[in-house]
Amino acid sequence: MPTAKTKKERNKGDEAKPDMTPMIDVVFQLIIFFIVTLKQDDILSSLEALRPAPDPSATSASAVEPLTILIGEQQNGFFFNGSFMSRPRLTETFRNIAKRDKNSMVIIKCDGKSRHGSLVQCLDMLASVGLTKISVFSM
Repeated sequence: MPTAKTKKERNKGDEAKPDMTPMIDVVFQLIIFFIVTLKQDDILSSLEALRPAPDPSATSASAVEPLTILIGEQQNGFFFNGSFMSRPRLTETFRNIAKRDKNSMVIIKCDGKSRHGSLVQCLDMLASVGLTKISVFSM
């Protein structure tokens, strides 16, 4: 008659391996929590970075106001820096600005009733004269 194995002999096999999945999940959740709750001011206040002195010969970018174009529901023109302009006059204005400074910042603001085609026309005018620093906003 075969004898029953003792408890000690039965447990000599492979050791049990703990499941690491829950632990990894908790670690990732903690990382995400700390990233989301960390304030950028806390990081920037503790950094001691030496910044180079500003170039005195460079022009201040904040002194130059960006050009603002408002595109509304009107179909035959645009509002440029607060005054209404037709397409040909606006193209000529862009050309003059591009001759002075190709790095001029242009802000295009579109209201809810503006046509997409008007925005495309404005972008085409800017591209044709070489003005490439453009931001488009929807109001």
